[in-house]
Amino acid sequence: MQVYEAPLRDMKFVIHELHADDGFGNLEALEEFTPDLVDAVLEEAAKVAQEVLLPLNRSGDIEGCTLENGVVRTPEGFKQAYEMFRDGGWCALASDPQWGGQGLPEVVNKMTEEMICSSNLSFSLYPGLTHGGTTAIEAYASDELKQAYLPKMIEGTWSGTMCLTEAHCGTDLGMLRTKAVPQGDDSYKISGGKIFISAGEHDLTENIIHLVLARLPDAPPGVKGISLFLVPKYLPKDDGTPGAANGVSVAAIEHKMGLKASATCQLNFDESVGWLVGQPNKGLEAMFTMMNTERVSVGVQGLGIGEAAYQSAVWYAKDRLQGRSLSGVKNPDGPADPIIVHPDVRRMLMTARAYNEGCRAICAWVSRALDAEKHATDPEVKQRAGDFIALMTPVVKALFTDLGFEAANLSVQVYGGHGYIAESGVEQYVRDARIAMIYEGTNGIQALDLVGRKLPAHTGRYLRSLFHPIADFIAAHKEDETFGKMIEGLEKAFGALQLSTATIAQKGMADPEEAAAAATDYTRLMGLVAMGYCFAKAALLAKARLAEAPEDAAFYKAKITTARFYFDRILPQATAAFLAIKAGKGSIMELDAEAF
Repeated sequence: MQVYEAPLRDMKFVIHELHADDGFGNLEALEEFTPDLVDAVLEEAAKVAQEVLLPLNRSGDIEGCTLENGVVRTPEGFKQAYEMFRDGGWCALASDPQWGGQGLPEVVNKMTEEMICSSNLSFSLYPGLTHGGTTAIEAYASDELKQAYLPKMIEGTWSGTMCLTEAHCGTDLGMLRTKAVPQGDDSYKISGGKIFISAGEHDLTENIIHLVLARLPDAPPGVKGISLFLVPKYLPKDDGTPGAANGVSVAAIEHKMGLKASATCQLNFDESVGWLVGQPNKGLEAMFTMMNTERVSVGVQGLGIGEAAYQSAVWYAKDRLQGRSLSGVKNPDGPADPIIVHPDVRRMLMTARAYNEGCRAICAWVSRALDAEKHATDPEVKQRAGDFIALMTPVVKALFTDLGFEAANLSVQVYGGHGYIAESGVEQYVRDARIAMIYEGTNGIQALDLVGRKLPAHTGRYLRSLFHPIADFIAAHKEDETFGKMIEGLEKAFGALQLSTATIAQKGMADPEEAAAAATDYTRLMGLVAMGYCFAKAALLAKARLAEAPEDAAFYKAKITTARFYFDRILPQATAAFLAIKAGKGSIMELDAEAF
């Protein structure tokens, strides 16, 4: 059974309490968004997620999207839900008020995204991709394009996509063949085919605005010859309403493992009129503005699925009677005890719980940095926030989606045989979660980005944004009477991360394959340490709050227990990651390709 209740108490904890001392300070531009206002927004978002989107999750998965005469139809109820979502202002939550947005803090936006992803991941892609598209347009498009497209996209009347992938090339965008021919004015004719385009065609909005990577006639080869173009499905008329069709057609919708209510399309552009976004042959720079926004959001997708799967597993574990507790009967009036009494079931539930709480804590931390990078007036704070975002974006995308998929699988395992059949609803979480580890750059690509670009950037400056707070925290609290052992565990894991960083830097300079071979383990290790830091902070804070807020004792006690579980059962993975990194590339690369 798909069960979901928004974890509002934990969201409020990570927003208002956990990161109050994150070093980014109070942001004057966001002072109007008081804790009471933030909480009210989150509570309304929870109602939308639980009452409107969750009931459509399984039915949308069963029905899927359909393509008829070039038009894609979303499942029953999606159009009405989207209209309610748009009219409620949820599309415009964190966007710039200059273009009709509400300008809420990014940390509120990300918690809202989590709720939407938990309740209906397929639905989340439609407004989510639009938000990513508006970031690229706002950052790089001409004033004319901004004025023509941003207001309608931000309000949700029009939606957006990102069109990168072609049938013959995925991540290697230097091979793309889509062409852009200048027309003598400021427009271009775009021709080519794109695949795997989420929300590429649907019936939810009046117009769809495609951001398309293509080559100019005189473009140099490879990634240095890629430009970005804005291509609407319908050309706007003088009054701003959709006009003539613009040569964008749907060849097919993909038949996917999951996300069946999300329309993933093969699109053809047949001399479609488009306009340049950014500078010629600098399209990747502009597109990566959107992609980096989406990568954090994809990480949140993993967290959202993990939370929904965990809650569904908890419901079942309390309801399902099977076997007797090894420590004595717990349900004497029934034929068996609920399976939540069994240690291995508890292990699975606690693992998923720790994953979710840890990812949510990191998410709030990164979101605070996103707000600081945008709104801080102190140049040093703004730079430190930007450094932290650059470092943590690949970690958030890879770690959260890995752990969300693990949590979904654990949910199926808790259900046993009932989890493997469709009627339970939890196998959908596994199918839906799987793509998040692949799109917006596979998790292996994220790891390569971390070790190949982020670690050496500015002679390691990005690392200081993470390492310094952790080192300072350990020094300040390692003698704590209650949690000294926990801090000691964090110190050892942090030491493993520091040694691994040095190993990769030393070996990688001589042999890039050494760094690449260590990349995935290193990304996991960095994420585990960051999560451990958040859990240690949470435990210390919860201890102090127990005396101050006895009415919330159950929450704070559970926070301490979850932190202890994390340090006992999950953070030890840091040692294994360090040993794997230290082993080097030898056994990975030794076998001849013919021997596989």
